[in-house]
Amino acid sequence: MKYDVAVIGAGMVGAAAASLLARSGFSVAVVDHQEPGPFDGSQPVGLRVSAISPGSADILSEAGSWRQVERQRHCPYRRMAVEDRDESVSLQFDAMEFGLERLGTIVENTLVQWSLWQSLLTMSAVELFCPDRVTNLEYIDGEPLISLESGTSLHCRLVVGADGANSGIRKLLGIRQDHWEYSQQGLVSVVQTSTPNSGLAWQRFLDGGPLAFLPLDDGSSSIVWSLPDAEAARMLELDEADFLEELNQAIAGGPDHWPDPVTSCGKRAAFPLTMRLSERYWANHAVLIGDAAHVVHPLAGQGVNLGLLDAAGLVEVLVAARNRQLNFAGEKTLEKYGRWRRSEAEVMARGMHGIRGIFIPGELGPLRRFGIGLISSSWTVREAFIKRATGRHRNSPALARGQALTDLLRAAPA
Repeated sequence: MKYDVAVIGAGMVGAAAASLLARSGFSVAVVDHQEPGPFDGSQPVGLRVSAISPGSADILSEAGSWRQVERQRHCPYRRMAVEDRDESVSLQFDAMEFGLERLGTIVENTLVQWSLWQSLLTMSAVELFCPDRVTNLEYIDGEPLISLESGTSLHCRLVVGADGANSGIRKLLGIRQDHWEYSQQGLVSVVQTSTPNSGLAWQRFLDGGPLAFLPLDDGSSSIVWSLPDAEAARMLELDEADFLEELNQAIAGGPDHWPDPVTSCGKRAAFPLTMRLSERYWANHAVLIGDAAHVVHPLAGQGVNLGLLDAAGLVEVLVAARNRQLNFAGEKTLEKYGRWRRSEAEVMARGMHGIRGIFIPGELGPLRRFGIGLISSSWTVREAFIKRATGRHRNSPALARGQALTDLLRAAPA
């Protein structure tokens, strides 16, 4: 059977893209090496969570999964605080100030992926090849032919590589990447504080890297602490009492300061921090989305949001081409997607790279404090910051700015 699109990778970004494409009238094959396990809300909160922006929530809603997410545990946050290591300067954001209902929602990655998978299972336009793996990509009469480990061959018009940072599709396409190793780890855990987190996303920049507390629905917090490799390894080896002592030293503040002291923590884990930027996002009848295309430092919590914007942007470009009776898998169409989304990802990736550099070296303290003070004192700059953080700036895909998928499908040819 020939498909319009073959999506390789059914993580959060790949599954969202597949659902949006199928809902737009494309026939879709989805390939992944494993089916996501069922989400069990009776189990402890997972270590990997995402701050889903309002724009990304709109995208997931159009993909048919956000309502399912909201039926399970999730935590909207309406306030955000970013401060320098010594509290001398800080940034405060409140959703109401910008006319927003929320700044974002903290959700476990496994819940988002499971909810999207449930959506795919109900769609007649989607065929799932799972568990299975891609072994080869070749071209027959100019169109992709994908060979799977099972022996199945998939003939399609467009390949979407959504198979993660070590993307096999990207390698088969011969797309080069710029790759930075930060020699840092992101240490994650779920912690409880003496006063429950009431819905504040808090981040402090420390000597080794940023430390973030993200609110969870039961008043606990998910932490992400960026640390040099050796320091992260040492922190993982500490017993709970010693780890809590060091964590409390890192968050200590004045009498009206939150976070309050941490009283307990769950399991700890760490993952390497890198930045990756693909030289381009399109090739011969193929595109890259999500981590297959780019990986950014987590200090702004924008990794999965960037990927969901890729998925929405791809659908917008493909639908527009089809509405104009153009080849949706043609070079001009895919180049339009690639240039748009690569420029957006580069702004975010290099921005986070630069911010990280400003906040870590001690000798840049005056510049750091000046920058935070400048943003804090300018409502216009803060509004621009929030629009980008919420995924609703003017260059965002239409779905992230509140437009319905049905509106895209009805759009008259230009």
